[in-house]
Order: sequence, then C-alpha cells, then structure tokens
Amino acid sequence: MNVAVALVDDDDDFRAALVQLLTLAGHTVQPFVDAASALAAIDRDFPGVVVTDVRMPGMSGVDFFHRLRAIDAELPVILMTGHGDVAMAVDAIKAGAWDFLTKPFPGDALAAALQRAGTARTLALENRRLREASTDADAALLGEAPAIRQLRDMIPVLADAALDLVLEGATGTGKEHYARLVHRAGRRGRHRFQVVDCATLPPTLVERELFGRDGTIARANRGTLFLDHLDLAPAELHHRLVQFAETRTVGAGQRDPEHVDVRIIAAIGEGGAAALPPGLYHRLAGVPLRLPPLAERREDVPLLFAHLALQAAARHRRPARPLSEAAHAAARRDWPGNVRELERAAERFILGLEQPAANPTTPEPLPLTDRIEAFERAAILDAIAAADGEIHAAITSLGLPRKTFYYRVKRLGIDLRRARGR
Repeated sequence: MNVAVALVDDDDDFRAALVQLLTLAGHTVQPFVDAASALAAIDRDFPGVVVTDVRMPGMSGVDFFHRLRAIDAELPVILMTGHGDVAMAVDAIKAGAWDFLTKPFPGDALAAALQRAGTARTLALENRRLREASTDADAALLGEAPAIRQLRDMIPVLADAALDLVLEGATGTGKEHYARLVHRAGRRGRHRFQVVDCATLPPTLVERELFGRDGTIARANRGTLFLDHLDLAPAELHHRLVQFAETRTVGAGQRDPEHVDVRIIAAIGEGGAAALPPGLYHRLAGVPLRLPPLAERREDVPLLFAHLALQAAARHRRPARPLSEAAHAAARRDWPGNVRELERAAERFILGLEQPAANPTTPEPLPLTDRIEAFERAAILDAIAAADGEIHAAITSLGLPRKTFYYRVKRLGIDLRRARGR
C-alpha cells in the first residue's frame, strides 16, 4: 500500500537516502529538515505517517511528537533513535507514539512499520469520516445512492403539496420513517400523524374505529393518515377507503357526514400495487415513491452502520467502538431486513455481542508479520491470564525486560486493563 510519509531528519545524506528508499518502495515522501517546518505542513487531516529522528537541533523528535499529539492523537509517529535514546523512545511509546527504530535499521523494518501504521491511519481517518458524516443525519435517508438523494430532495417539495402518496418498499426500508419526515416538514407537522396497521385491523371494527366521527381518521384532521401494509388489508377496507379517498368524510349513514382535512400516505410492500384495487391505488398514488433495499445501495451501508452504531452507543451509554472495519464488513453482507436489520446488528456490535462479518468466503492466509504479531499477542495475553492479571508476574514468566514488554503491548494494541479482567 502507498503510504504518505512526512520524513523529518536534519542529516541531509541520511534523509536523502531514506527518501530514495521509500520512494522506490512506492510511498509518497515529503522530507523536512527540522520539526518546525514539518509542523507547519501537518494538520489533523494529514493522511499518512510521520517518521522523525529524535535528536535534532531546535525541537527534538520527542517534543515534536508531543506537539503532533496535541494536533491529532491518532496520527502515527515513528521515531528513529540512536542507542542512547532508547529509554526516551520507550517513554514516548507509552505516551502514544506508534513505534521506534534504532539506527542503523534495515529497510524492511521501516517498511513493515510503515505498512502497519499506514493501515491504522487509513482506518482512523475513515472512522472519523463515518462519525462526522453521520452526525445529525437521518438514518432513513443517509447515503449518496441516487435513489436516496432523490428521496431526500423531494421532502421539501412534497411537504405541503396537496397530494397523497404511496410508498413502496421491502420490509425495513423505512417507509413509515419517510412518511413522518414528509409530515413534519410541512404545515401538517403541527397536527397528528395517525398510524393504521391495515393488516391487523379486524373487518368488524373498520367502520367504528376508522370511519366513525370519533375514529382514527377524524383524529387525524389537518394532519396525516398513514396507512401501513395497505396491500395486506382485507377487501372490505379497500372498498371503504376508495369511498373515503373520494369524499374525505366520516360518519357515513348519518345526516351530516363530517369533512376531514387529511393527507393520506400509504405504505405497501415490494410489488404491492398489484394487490390494490386500481381505483384505490390511482386515487392515493398522487406521487408513487419507492424506497430501495440495501441490496441496491451497498455503497451507503458503511455510513448507515456507523450512524446506527453511534445512536446505539448513545442510547446504551456505551463508548463507541472503532467503526470503520465493522462498517465496511457490513457492506459485504446481505441485509434482507434492510435498515431495520442493520440497526439491530449495529446495536449488538456496540454491546459487544456481534462482530459484523462478510458473507462466508475462503479467508486469505495472513502475511508472516501478521502471524508473528498474532502469536506475540496471544502469548502476552495468555501470560497475563495465567498470572491472574498480575502484570509483574506475567513479565517475569515471559522473560522480557519491563520496557520491552510495555513496548510490545503498545505496538500490538493490547488493552492491559481489559486483559487483567478477561
């Protein structure tokens, strides 16, 4: 992978040699002679990794690292040290530096560190983008798929239009949610949004509960009547709705039927128009709209997942876990239940009950460096568990110097607090 590298070293020959080495390896290198000039060029959105010498005139590499950490704590910084600076570099690792290399070091050691740090930086920026893009957004309309953009743009147009709507879409695509958005955006938003589940309303109660003077439709006066599952309603309800759509009156059979000012938004399943009497469909479908399933807007799934996960984290008062990897894994999965199913998966992810996985595929073998890291991580965690969470005993059993142990813990991303309690 190509990594953007900010290289800081005051030794002209050494800096030039590293620029050549990294450029030949396919990386994009921006060299700096001192930390001050590098600081002026690096901001919170820097897309890559900083590689800096420790001993430099003016600002040292360690001071430079602390300044960078104040700009962005997630920016990976790799320190290059002489043998006498190892203790200083280990302290920087504890403070959040990514890695250190002791001069002279082989080129492949730097290449391996850059690959890991570059991958981490990409994930951190993507995670940040997902968080920021999902802030104050509405889940039903989040995304950039053309159909979603069109639905989003139509809300202010539909809000006060004197037209009924029919929303078609598979289960979980957000039909009721979209109807509420249209309702709230216009003058009817000050009045009621009445929901009728047409699939469960007993035929014997239709006239009294729905069309009576004190029924559901009358209570929706000046507001919106949302007819959910209209395609699954009994024929009697279909027939009665044809009459109501024409007259907009309740209290049939009485001397003075009462006029109701109500907008009708009906929801039907995918292909549900065929189950409606043509007279009813054409009366209600002043604007027929279709909400696409997630299978038709996979590019929106990562952002949707991140948004729903952040909502779940706030709801459960849990810290938001890193989202990028899980969000992109979600995009490779089928979601027959659409946004509703994705929402449940995001909630389980935040609660630590599920890691969204792609559809089953044959896993690719891990590179050797990743296998070594996995072995080291497992060995350290096993030693901590065997020592009942006592870190000093674990260090002793591993036969590692204390500083080396903490360096590897940091490099491998091991959470010691969680490891003690596992």
